[in-house]
Amino acid sequence: MSGPPPAVAAVRSAVRRCLAPLPADTTVLVACSGGADSLALAGAAAFEAPRLGLRAGAVTVDHGLQEGSAERAGKVAATLTGLGLEPVVVRTVEVTGPGGPEGAARTARHAALTEEIAARSPAVALLGHTLDDQAETVLLGLARGSGARSLAGMAPRNGPLLRPMLDLDRGTVRAACGLMGLEPWEDPHNGDPRFARSRVRHESLPTLERTLGPGVTAALARTAALLRADAEALDVLAADLRAEAEADGGGSRAAVLAEAPEALRTRVLRRTAIDAGCPAGALTARHVREIDRLVVAWRGQSHIDLPGGVRARRVAGLIRFDR
Repeated sequence: MSGPPPAVAAVRSAVRRCLAPLPADTTVLVACSGGADSLALAGAAAFEAPRLGLRAGAVTVDHGLQEGSAERAGKVAATLTGLGLEPVVVRTVEVTGPGGPEGAARTARHAALTEEIAARSPAVALLGHTLDDQAETVLLGLARGSGARSLAGMAPRNGPLLRPMLDLDRGTVRAACGLMGLEPWEDPHNGDPRFARSRVRHESLPTLERTLGPGVTAALARTAALLRADAEALDVLAADLRAEAEADGGGSRAAVLAEAPEALRTRVLRRTAIDAGCPAGALTARHVREIDRLVVAWRGQSHIDLPGGVRARRVAGLIRFDR
């Protein structure tokens, strides 16, 4: 008896490796937009989860950004139910706030997914990001001048959010979707040049592949994995430094921070600023450099205004962050 086609086998194997360590009482929710990647993920999860003794359901989000979005979400939910997933939840969200349409939609989607995970604890969510998505993320971070943490791309696991297909290219995943007999819906925003990720996907990466040769996408994804390992090690060291520098009554001792390597010191300052209320996406490298000057280039300068209404200042040898 022959097995499934190679593309289907590859996606199923990736999902099985991801799900195998989970406790038997875990609910697995597939985040599914109706696109080829997330549909292939849903099909693989529906096949593999029961064989591992896990309950598998799905969540699809209606962002309300396009005409007929509610009807489309209903069709996606019907497809997911047809795969045997249970529960299948349709969440309607309001896309508002900072970060532009892409960022605001991502924030709203993440909030809805987090709520569904919490309601079914213990639970995890599977996200359909592929190796190509990882390469796009690295390239976007590089273009923005981001640090190693941003260039490390997306982690295979971030708390209850799991990405089983980060090692699979988009072509393989989409082939698997078709071989499973699933009909995807292509979001027109994915091809809209107004959005940075769309331009990277349809213009920048293909150009790099043509000019530098095939393999650029995979190389960018490998770079993310290497930088992620480095970033995780530095984060552990930075946590130790933060604890060492913490003063009784709050604040960080500037003298302790000044003796540390810049890579650790700036991590501590960034993390402390975020904990004080700075939105992580709005806190730029320039902001962190200005805070760092309070430590290593102190000339009596006044406070540093940061996103989220937070101010950084140096008082009596301490670096403090106040709302």
